[in-house]
Amino acid sequence: MEVRINKEIKDYHESLFFGLSTRQCFCSALALGAAVGIYFGLRRFVGSEVVSWLCIVCAAPLAIAGFFSYNGMTFEKFIIAWIKSEIIYSGVRPYRSENIIYTLHQEVVEDEKRKKKTPVRSTLDSD
Repeated sequence: MEVRINKEIKDYHESLFFGLSTRQCFCSALALGAAVGIYFGLRRFVGSEVVSWLCIVCAAPLAIAGFFSYNGMTFEKFIIAWIKSEIIYSGVRPYRSENIIYTLHQEVVEDEKRKKKTPVRSTLDSD
């Protein structure tokens, strides 16, 4: 008897049915339901070959969504991240270097100039 232990605790997934997780079972059932619905809904209007291809095309994304994982993201999170990076926030990102030491030096020089221009008042002058 062998007990499998994951190296990372986040990799643990409880199996529900035939070794599939709850998410995988749900997406598989959803894909099966979509394929059956498309088949019985369209078989009278189009040929059997076209219906079979429509079943595959419509059910495949639903089935893939249950098994997809990229950098720990589910299919939905991956699609949202991809849309944000490629569509919403895409654009020209110019590279602008900043010399922090030079900027700090300039601030110190400006402070020294201000100190020289403003006269220092002593407490005796305030009488």
